[in-house]
Amino acid sequence: SSSSHTHPNHTVTSCIASERSALLGFKAGLSDPAYLLSSWKGDECCKWKGVHCSTRNSHVVKLDLQGHGCDLNSDAWTQVLGGNISSSLLGLRHLQYLDLSCNGFYGVQVPEFLGSLHKLRYIDLSSLSFIGRIPPQLGNLSNLQYLNLNSEYFNTTYSMDITWLSQLTSLVHLDLSGTNLTTIVHWLPVVNMLPSLKVLHLINCNLRTSSASLQLSNLTFLETLDLSANGFHTHIARNWFWDLTSLKYLYISSNGFYGQLPDEIGNMTSIVKLDLSSNNLFGMIPSNLKNICSLEEFFVHETNINGSITKFFQRLPSCSWNKLTYLSLASSNLTGRLPTKLEPLNNLIYLDISRNKLIGPMPLWIGELTKLTYLDLGYNSLDGFIHEGHLSGLESLEWLWLSDNSLTLTVNSTWVPPSSLTNIELRSCLLGPKFPPWLRWLTSLDNLDISNTSISDKLVFLDLAHNHFVGTLPTWIREKLPQLAFLRLRSNMFCGHIPEELTKLVRLQYLDLAYNNITGSIPKSIVNCKGMIATRDNYDDGGDASHRAFGFNDEWEHGPNELVTYTENFTVVTKGQERLYTGEVIYMVNLDLSCNNIIGDIPKDISALVKLKSLNLSWNIFSGKIPENIGALAQVESLDLSHNRLSGEIPASLSALTSLSRLNLSYNNLTGEVPSGDQLRTLEDPEYIYVGNPGLCGPPLSHKCPQPEPIPSTPKHHGDLNDVASFFIAMGSGYVMGIWVVFCTFLFKRKWTVYWYSVCDSLYDRVYVQVVLTWASWTREKD
Repeated sequence: SSSSHTHPNHTVTSCIASERSALLGFKAGLSDPAYLLSSWKGDECCKWKGVHCSTRNSHVVKLDLQGHGCDLNSDAWTQVLGGNISSSLLGLRHLQYLDLSCNGFYGVQVPEFLGSLHKLRYIDLSSLSFIGRIPPQLGNLSNLQYLNLNSEYFNTTYSMDITWLSQLTSLVHLDLSGTNLTTIVHWLPVVNMLPSLKVLHLINCNLRTSSASLQLSNLTFLETLDLSANGFHTHIARNWFWDLTSLKYLYISSNGFYGQLPDEIGNMTSIVKLDLSSNNLFGMIPSNLKNICSLEEFFVHETNINGSITKFFQRLPSCSWNKLTYLSLASSNLTGRLPTKLEPLNNLIYLDISRNKLIGPMPLWIGELTKLTYLDLGYNSLDGFIHEGHLSGLESLEWLWLSDNSLTLTVNSTWVPPSSLTNIELRSCLLGPKFPPWLRWLTSLDNLDISNTSISDKLVFLDLAHNHFVGTLPTWIREKLPQLAFLRLRSNMFCGHIPEELTKLVRLQYLDLAYNNITGSIPKSIVNCKGMIATRDNYDDGGDASHRAFGFNDEWEHGPNELVTYTENFTVVTKGQERLYTGEVIYMVNLDLSCNNIIGDIPKDISALVKLKSLNLSWNIFSGKIPENIGALAQVESLDLSHNRLSGEIPASLSALTSLSRLNLSYNNLTGEVPSGDQLRTLEDPEYIYVGNPGLCGPPLSHKCPQPEPIPSTPKHHGDLNDVASFFIAMGSGYVMGIWVVFCTFLFKRKWTVYWYSVCDSLYDRVYVQVVLTWASWTREKD
């Protein structure tokens, strides 16, 4: 094994320069959108991801770059390599192990140059979307032990001559699934020349012939043979593989084999997994099947056994009952009743007896299959009752399919189903008239079919939270579920506006649409939700809504004495926490629209929802002011308007919420003084309530509100004005009197007038002469 000569990536081993260059040349031809080869830099190539070097001579002996393209998760194909497989790999002359499987080399041919890497022992190029011919040069790899060119899901490669395989005498594992071998007639003699072969996969290769026998079989070590999905269309008994007594795993489904199930099956005493399904076989399984004590998986679905189900179980090898894990008998024309008693199949994981002609009740021994994960008895004519005894022992069950029978489920209302159940199909069974309470315990369902089950009840509760639902919010709920009181759709991927149809659910008292991609504004018709605004007048006995378990009066089209109770678990998000409620959940009146993209003002009409105990509008894009009448929500215990774009002052009415125990207004654009009130002072962590609003001030915040300038008293203010007025009046009067004195003097004293003008004239002459002389002197100095 090459692994014995390699070292862990953290071991210090010098990288051979020529091989580092070969690796970099290989990388240059690749596309690597996820940067899977980001470590391929620097001199020490033996430390690079997927590169393994020999501890003896530092040569690169292993290149393991398997991608994630074979994974089932949705983003797996982004974690792959692509591009071209460069011939620079020829520089790795000591390479023994090459795995590039599950990557994305679309439209690329299997490289011919690989036939020159003579030391290769292991090649895995499966699931790579290769096209074109499988190169016969691979026949030069005489040391090759493992060859996997599986393209089963792409079927885009072919070979017209596989004689090169006969040269790979060391081959232990061969997988050419998906390779078109239509023209290969004598493929079996070639395979027979591989004496070391243990595993052979030729799935969906368009093979057309299967020899009746091998005169001298070299395949004495063959343990796994998979010839599924070919087109042999020959008699089942006349085939060479019945002589391979060393076989452990034989898969020959979907090949058009016909005839009666052969006695030769009983000769294969080493068989662990046997798949004969989807062929044109008929008749009961041979009695000598009892000789197979190693049988773990048996698939005979879509055949025509055409016999009693009881007789079938009697012919199963009793020595292997404790080993059997998979048993598939679907669509096999089995008849009769399931046996009432059966030896325990302690390790059975998968049981499918669907689409047969079975009658009678479901036996109790099915409930003893404690390891069963998949049970399908659908499309039969089973009848009778199913109670806890049939199901309570199925602790590992994930799939329960009983559709299209005449079964009646009468399990106790307190029965708790296996928590692992993800798929349930009970179509046309009798479940009603009440909705089965045990279904409410199932929180991980992927598929549920309870159509045509005579349910005529009123799913008052609908909890579809934490799924992957997409699209707009359903508008049909008002018509289909008019009695709905609790609707929980949080943590999905719904988008679009909140439809007005939701607000027409008059009983709705709990609406949780948090953690979606909802846009638009809150519809004003939210006030139609009478379950959130019910007052004493709505109840004929004058009692409060919280003391009646969904009991409504004639206004809501129901009798005053109608009582709907709810005792199962229900998770409620309130006061910033997830809390588990049972019967007391009927008292919860909540509206949670948090973590969406809702815009616009918070409608003033929201204050009409006076029965709300929790209102959460946080993490949206609400703008404008907090409604002044928010204090009308007298029963609110938790109010969260944080992380929005609200502005203006906090309404003083907020201090009137005497039931409030949790408040969060953080990270908005609120301004002004924080309202005071006894209830607001009792809230925990008061500063956090208002953080992120720099315009807020006053207790409990450390930022004090600015004090206004002192305003003088009224009497002093008028006195000052009188003093100023008196001053200006006196000054003006004096100025006028002075002017009149001078004017009158000049008018009646002529000599004084002449003298005054002569003085002014003399003064003017002096000033003029002085200005002229100064100007002349200044201009000379400048020149």
